[in-house]
Amino acid sequence: MSMYDNLPKDPVILLSFTNTQLRDTFESLSAFCTNFQISEEDICNKLAALDYAYDKKTNQFI
Repeated sequence: MSMYDNLPKDPVILLSFTNTQLRDTFESLSAFCTNFQISEEDICNKLAALDYAYDKKTNQFI
């Protein structure tokens, strides 16, 4: 079982979880993805379905 299996499946909850993790724990999306064993492309695609995109400057999906 990968860490990815522990990520929320609901896109809205995934957005909230990811932004909280980026704010509190990880200095970059790359570090988050490495920790949770998910590709940046996969997480970006999942959150793009909600019209959110990763912003490096703020280190969050906006």
